Amino acid sequence: MSRNTHRTPLSEAQEDYLKQVLLLGSGEGMGRLEDTLPVSTQSLADRMQVKPASVTGMLKKLAELGLVEYEAYRGVRLTEAGYKVALEVLRHHRLIEAYLHQALGYGWEEVHAEAEKLEHHISEAFEQRIAEWLGHPSHDPHGDVIPSAALELPPTTPNRRLAALQSGQCGTVARVATQDQDALNLLAQLGLKPGATLHLLEQGAEGSRIQVGGQRYLLPTSLAQVLWIQIEEDQDANP
Repeated sequence: MSRNTHRTPLSEAQEDYLKQVLLLGSGEGMGRLEDTLPVSTQSLADRMQVKPASVTGMLKKLAELGLVEYEAYRGVRLTEAGYKVALEVLRHHRLIEAYLHQALGYGWEEVHAEAEKLEHHISEAFEQRIAEWLGHPSHDPHGDVIPSAALELPPTTPNRRLAALQSGQCGTVARVATQDQDALNLLAQLGLKPGATLHLLEQGAEGSRIQVGGQRYLLPTSLAQVLWIQIEEDQDANP
């Protein structure tokens, strides 16, 4: 870690746990600390692909460091200090994704895996250079918010899953909540990346029937669940 958000040096594994507690507690988006929910040990074990006993041991260590609040059978939440560490890791990760995509020509389906390898190993100076080169972006290629250098979140607008919209609604793709390479490849082929506009023609048991430009598609529910849309009335309310 470059920024001195915590006095005790942390391992990559400890930083990863803090990051995942934030993501899972925020519903995979990003919110204020007070809006996050407790995360179960089992959810963390599934995400980290380890046994629950290993998660319990790690959470006890993080609690001793003052980075999480953990109580058996009641889940875990970040403290203010843990929240800042998680935000910095995510800032690194998402700036790297944006840099790989814009500067080096990586596909948006490739950047996540590379950023996972690099997020713990860049200096504060390198982070600043990347941010400056990119023009201090507020979002990464998938539409996820990038915390600022002060570890503050940019203003956001309400978004809803495509699968939760009503027939006839129109909006703009704000975020794509998957890192599955095949799903991202397909969505790119369909023109469904952040900034794309769409019209929901019909919701049905088979999925969401949409129109993008002059093309009509039937998106299965699994894909409609990962597309977060800013609908037109929300856009009008947030000039």
